[in-house]
Amino acid sequence: MVWIDHSQARIFHLGLTGSDEVTLHPQLATRHLHHKANAVGSGHAAPDKAFHAEVSKALADAGEILIIGPASAKTELANHLRAHAPDIAKRIAAVEAADHPSDAEIIAYAKRHFKLPLPRVQAPG
Repeated sequence: MVWIDHSQARIFHLGLTGSDEVTLHPQLATRHLHHKANAVGSGHAAPDKAFHAEVSKALADAGEILIIGPASAKTELANHLRAHAPDIAKRIAAVEAADHPSDAEIIAYAKRHFKLPLPRVQAPG
């Protein structure tokens, strides 16, 4: 499971016995570009290929991959994987929109998506 935006990628490896998380950041801080009327260019930063390559390495041993995030970062990562790591791209189960969930919300979302058992809550007493 990957939650990604242009400032970080949070990667969760989930299994029946638990999960672990890795957070990656691009080498260069994301610049905010402002588009002016009648100006050349879209006003958007180009996808960070080095950042996507680093995320690709972190996904190398993943089984199925769910990519979520706001805006275009999730599709940019999926496109990078399809172009530069087709063996990893074959394992993409879905690419879906998600705003800024907490770690617990990301893990619960992934467990529902992959139909893994949710943790049991024991009743007091």
